[in-house]
Formats: sequence, C-alpha cells, structure tokens
Amino acid sequence: MRLIFIGPPGSGKGTQAKLLSQRLGLCHFSTGDLLREAKRQGTPEGLRAQPFMSMGQNVPDELVNDIVNSRFRAADRPQRFVMDGYPRNLAQAQSFEQVLHQQGFDLHAVVFLNVDDPEIIKRISARWNCPNPQCKATYNLLSQPPKKPGICDDCQTPLLQRDDDRPETVQLRLQVFHDLTDELLAYYRKRGLVVDVPGIGAIETIHRNISAALATKKQPAV
Repeated sequence: MRLIFIGPPGSGKGTQAKLLSQRLGLCHFSTGDLLREAKRQGTPEGLRAQPFMSMGQNVPDELVNDIVNSRFRAADRPQRFVMDGYPRNLAQAQSFEQVLHQQGFDLHAVVFLNVDDPEIIKRISARWNCPNPQCKATYNLLSQPPKKPGICDDCQTPLLQRDDDRPETVQLRLQVFHDLTDELLAYYRKRGLVVDVPGIGAIETIHRNISAALATKKQPAV
C-alpha cells in the first residue's frame, strides 16, 4: 500500500498517518523527518537544506523534491509507505509521480482528512504552553485544560499562547493551506485517488473510518 495523507493544520493528519503506518507495517515519511535525516547524514541535499532549516525558513520546493527523490531512488527505497505532508502542492506532486513511475510504483490512495476551518481554528487556538524552559508543559483548553485557568499545573508559571496558535494566525495558515491544496486535491481527484474521511471524533474512530475507506480502493498490482 502506497498512500499520501493530506489535511489542514490541526486536523490530526500526522497522528493518523503514524497510527496507520504502525498497524499496517508501512514506512512513515514526514517532510520534516526526511529533511532532518538528510541533514544528519550530510547528504548533498541535506547540506543545501541546512541553512534554511537553521533559520526556520521553508526549504524550497525544488530542494525538497531532490531529497524525496533521492530517498526513493536509493537501494533500500520503500515499496509500502505513507507520505505525511508531502507533496504539499501540484509541482511537488508531479515531481513525486515522476520518481515513483521510474521505480515502477503507483499510488494506492490519497487520504484527505477533512475538517472545516471553524473547527480547526477552535482546536488550535485552544493550545496554551508553559514558557518555563524547565517545564514546557502544554495544555488544550478543550481537551486538557489547566486546573487553574492560565496557570501551569506543574510549576505555577502563567501560560502563554504561541503566535502561531492565535486565531488570526491560524486563519492565515488555513488560507495558505487552501491556496496550495485545492489544486493538489483536484489533481488527485481527477485520477480517482482521493479518499475523503471526516477528521472529527475519537482517534480510534477516525482510524477505523480511514481503514474502511481504504478497503474500498483497489490496490495497484505493483
């Protein structure tokens, strides 16, 4: 089985991709993991990506493609995998498709974990963090609130919210996601690969729904 997982920030995509890969024995690849591994190994692509990663900047598409392509052209390339966070736009999808075809691989499905924007904003903006470097506890006002509002349970430090978790910032992140992903999903829908799964409910419920949806898809022969 060869899968791509797509979902907005805060949809639980990473959790579900890891869970499915563990239970089906699939290799799980996230963009961050691939970048960090290339950097750790000191590959030419990893060395080129290092300055961007050190400054917290997005690694250019072309370089991310090179890192992914290098991994899938290696002698130990995976034949069964879940891609989590890649491809994130049409150009990356076309590059990935080319390298898969070179290896004689076809995709089984593209899982789209669908959660509407208001729910995503509610989920992410509920995140608060302890700024104490010796603590760094995390809280969610919806699912794991502190015992005393605004105060860390462990060290009594006032909690802070990251700029990335503020509602107005989340809205901007979602706009970027839609700008990139709408075209990407349309590309995969034309090929009959997209499996839509609601990202609402308990983790195990969503996992079962993903598994059931994938069972309806015919796997490629190779």
